[in-house]
Amino acid sequence: MKQIKVLFLAVSLGFVVLLAVSCGKQGEQSVQQVSDVDLQLDRAHQTHNYDSLLLLVDSFRAAGALSDIKTNYWLGYVHQRKGQQRLAEVYWKHAVNDEANDPVSLDFYAKSASRLASLLLLKGDYEETLQVALAAKSRMDELSLDTLSEYSNLLATIGSCQLKLGNSQQAANTFEQAESNYSQFLQYDQTGYLYKSAIVGQINTVNIYLSEHQYDEAYLWTERFDSILTLYEQQPYAERDYVDKQRARLNFYRATVLQAMGNQKEAAKAYHEALQTKYAHTGDGHIEGSEYLMAAKRWREAAKNLEDLDHQIDRYGMKLSLENIQKYYLPKFRANVGAQRKDSVIAVGEKICDALDSAIYQSKKDEAAELAIVYDTQQKEAKIVQQEADLSRQRWIGTLAALGLISIFFIIYTLIKRQASLRLEDAHSKLQAAYDQLETTTKAKERIESELRIARDIQMSMVPNIFPNEKNIDVYAAMTPAKEVGGDLYGYLMQSNEFYFCVGDVSGKGVPASLFMAQATRLFRTFATQHMKPADIATYMNAALTENNEQGMFVTMFIGLIDLSTGKMDYCNAGHNPPVYGVPAKFLDMVEANAPIGLWPDLEFVGETIDDVKGCPLLIYSDGLNEAENKQQEQFGDDRLLAVLNNSTFSSSRQVIEKLFEEVNRHRDGAEPNDDLTIMCLKVS
Repeated sequence: MKQIKVLFLAVSLGFVVLLAVSCGKQGEQSVQQVSDVDLQLDRAHQTHNYDSLLLLVDSFRAAGALSDIKTNYWLGYVHQRKGQQRLAEVYWKHAVNDEANDPVSLDFYAKSASRLASLLLLKGDYEETLQVALAAKSRMDELSLDTLSEYSNLLATIGSCQLKLGNSQQAANTFEQAESNYSQFLQYDQTGYLYKSAIVGQINTVNIYLSEHQYDEAYLWTERFDSILTLYEQQPYAERDYVDKQRARLNFYRATVLQAMGNQKEAAKAYHEALQTKYAHTGDGHIEGSEYLMAAKRWREAAKNLEDLDHQIDRYGMKLSLENIQKYYLPKFRANVGAQRKDSVIAVGEKICDALDSAIYQSKKDEAAELAIVYDTQQKEAKIVQQEADLSRQRWIGTLAALGLISIFFIIYTLIKRQASLRLEDAHSKLQAAYDQLETTTKAKERIESELRIARDIQMSMVPNIFPNEKNIDVYAAMTPAKEVGGDLYGYLMQSNEFYFCVGDVSGKGVPASLFMAQATRLFRTFATQHMKPADIATYMNAALTENNEQGMFVTMFIGLIDLSTGKMDYCNAGHNPPVYGVPAKFLDMVEANAPIGLWPDLEFVGETIDDVKGCPLLIYSDGLNEAENKQQEQFGDDRLLAVLNNSTFSSSRQVIEKLFEEVNRHRDGAEPNDDLTIMCLKVS
């Protein structure tokens, strides 16, 4: 649980930095004029479109429109959000070593230093973290940058390292200074961001003291947590759900601290107070509250709280990595052992064993892939020896961690086995047989599974899941692959009053189609960024995709561009299904018969125009909609599609798509999908 506390602390510090990035400078710092380049980067950042953000950074750097320190900050940010921690560390170290002293560069220096320190703290390298954070603090003191929120984040990081290295008094003084700095921000807070930043600072301090078993100090900081939360609650912009969630956390912490201090009665009272909140009865609340219940040896309640752990893991799309097995499933295993739930112990044990092998394999594979990129970005001749040493150390750490997890599991499992019935012994035999069978899986199967995972990751990373929140356009899209990976695609790009969009369907299935889809999506975004017309985008995409296309793959696409100020729509239909347009809904007449993209080189695609599409809904889809089949192989059909649209009332594009997915599922009546299904709906007002 100590390692979990450190992990939570580092992640929370990262969250504070993210708040700082969103809020910018506070206090006495002047507001800098934002350029068009910064606006485009910030737009991609706000929509969490990290592939688009990476493409923008690369293009702006090549054009000389982005300084070195900005480039290194954003590259570090993108790779950190994509889980490539080593790459993030490399770029942020470059940014911290940059000597530029203009106001904008200093702002990005502070952001990079704060993020780098949080990243190093997450690794557990307290000496290097302290070295980086103290150097950054010293420079920010010299340049009078101590009113930045990043300065307070550095203080919190320094205090955490001092406590981990045994300097309790220094840590206490540093935490006090960090709290004082956080408090200075509050008088400038107009939105609640700074209060939330201060609250996260209190949470971090409580957690670090808990991880070091310094319970008196932890209790003191829970009281300060209570005070700052009460102040936030009195603000006119205070969010009720946020207050409810933090009240629950506050009392969970109090209960855990008081239990550790031997005050069981007050601990139980604090836990009861937490249960009065809505958050305590959510899936996340159950998981957070289980820490106190296990400390109090209330095993049955803890085990019950963790019953919906699988649902929470699925809800957030979390992979069963080594960290998540340790953080979530080992506590669940221990809770069920304490509650003497033998069947649950067996089930959780089987899940841990099943997940360990693939988690270790994936961890090694991800580590190797990321290191390969690191090597390619460095001057290999000068740094190869040090990089090999770092790689060896990380491998040893990963191996020892994996061995530790396995050892802990089997020690506990052996103790349970001595008291178990014949049913438990039989379950163990089946578990061992399954584990042995897993070890004998052929290399061919591993290669196929790896290929599918890679293809799925590529495909889902290229499809946007956040849509514009603009008054003059309502757009929504959804995609469901028929198998593990699919060949459908959709995308959009908003540039001032220009809204680009596309829907496509790649020939074939499986990994090749998924990779072809990823290439087509990236090409669409690249050419749309250059303000091309849809027909020109199709022509340039065709030239790129026919080159070395030995498999003869192609993609049908509908590409559109809408001027949101006038409603004029330019479009090019490259062999795709005609969209449904207007009220009442009808199929859009296609005058130009373009071929699909990727079949023949040197094609010139022809576009068409609608003068004004304002107020007229437009539905673009793949043939997985109208050709969806039920068990009798009857298709959904064009007539049924028009009937659903014309006989229903919709208030948003999202409702249209949800209704169509519902009708397709009803039509299938349990039949397996026969093709990928992708739908986009938009309406300009």
